Amino acid sequence: MANTARPNILWYCTDQQRWDTIHALGNAFINTPNIDALCREGVAFQNAYCQSPICTPSRASFLTGRYPASNHVHRNGNEFFPPWETLVTKIMADAGYDCGLVGKLHLSRAQILESRIKNDGYRYFKWSHHPNPDYPEGHDYAEWLEKEKGVNPIDLYGKIPGSIGAGVPSELHQTTWCSEMAIRFINEDRNGPWLLSVNPFDPHPPFDPPKEYLDHYDPAMLPMPLFRESDIEHQKAFRDIDQQCRVSIDPRRAKESADTTKNVARGDLGSTAPTGYDPQFVKACYYAEVELIDAQLGRIIEALKKAGQYENTLIIFTSDHGELLGDHGLIYKGCRFYEGLTHVPLIISWPAGGIKGQASGALVELVDLAPTLLEAAGIGIPYNMQGLSLLPMITGQADISRHKPYVISEYHGAIGGKPMPDQTHGVMYFDGRYKVCVYQGHELGEIYDLEKDPGEFNDLWNEASFTAEKAELLHKAYSGYMSTSDAGIRRTHPY
Repeated sequence: MANTARPNILWYCTDQQRWDTIHALGNAFINTPNIDALCREGVAFQNAYCQSPICTPSRASFLTGRYPASNHVHRNGNEFFPPWETLVTKIMADAGYDCGLVGKLHLSRAQILESRIKNDGYRYFKWSHHPNPDYPEGHDYAEWLEKEKGVNPIDLYGKIPGSIGAGVPSELHQTTWCSEMAIRFINEDRNGPWLLSVNPFDPHPPFDPPKEYLDHYDPAMLPMPLFRESDIEHQKAFRDIDQQCRVSIDPRRAKESADTTKNVARGDLGSTAPTGYDPQFVKACYYAEVELIDAQLGRIIEALKKAGQYENTLIIFTSDHGELLGDHGLIYKGCRFYEGLTHVPLIISWPAGGIKGQASGALVELVDLAPTLLEAAGIGIPYNMQGLSLLPMITGQADISRHKPYVISEYHGAIGGKPMPDQTHGVMYFDGRYKVCVYQGHELGEIYDLEKDPGEFNDLWNEASFTAEKAELLHKAYSGYMSTSDAGIRRTHPY
């Protein structure tokens, strides 16, 4: 086996990408040849879950290796990132890694510009949030458009109405910019290893891929969202549980012409869910965005190969959370814990040191990524880091079918804008078969048996015949959630 000391690390994290958007892993309708190749080169974790179905708490969790209950980063729009928390990139930079960021970070309030964390570990920092680039100096994607492409970003994006349909051409797209900046970082002269986080904004709404990619998909040939008539009544009971789209509609009767976001300001499109839409056309746009991501990821991998760095680069492909995409009559995100929102893609490839072409059904979490990187780099894992390294599974030293007995995802008043008065709190516990969702301060909850009901249509919460099982599951869910709160300051004396 090749020398695998201190590998380079390419950490590619999309935004709001569902787990079921990869051709090689079962989606026959989408084109993802480069992600498919990663699956052949590494391990595809088919049961990976995010720690929160919202951007900031999810990203804070996987960058610290700590659950939201412990790092207290609970919501989008936080005034600041806690100075007592340490990013894995800072730990790696202190150990000699050259760390870079391209694209989104979103660990604190990101309106206009995001305040940079003082000790984030990034030497190379090319920041860009959502592509509504009428920002002052400091939004690197907007500056690239103006200075290198000769394009006024306000004019470019000002011509795109609504949240669904063709957007800017691929050569001017933010995802393309991410690849350009990544390749420049990879090709820099350096003596030691590097870590690069690449974070495009897509396929986060608005759903506006380049037309040349959208043309690859015929909406009429794409499957409808997961939906039953009972969903509309079921969601009425959840109207006081925070969600960007709180009214379930029958996607079979929705129309593209009913897009209600045509006159919404560009900066609000990512959080203002349309109340009418053609779900197959939305899916075509979403798949086209993922295909563009795949193509641009392929460019970065080709650059690694050309530079002779591919073999000893550990590549992670994942997303911060998913997207409802019309399932159960809902779209966008919020305090819901359906598979489309909490179940995310995760593929890890390390040609020089890892096993190839394996699919793992083990339950894993994004909080596991930080300790995985540290162990791969030969760096000690801090005592208060709560994730469990995946490296033994990646290298074939452990059974890839088992990792954790359950996963946890949580939501704490996370959405900005006009949140619910009670700042909804909710927690999901999933043991691989049963999913338990509890909402603080509300009488309702959800329990799904995904073995018998993978579409999550039959809520067992109020089933009289399920009372004993419910009690047992609630006890397990409570115990599981309590385990995400760390022990605090290290004990150094028994008294």
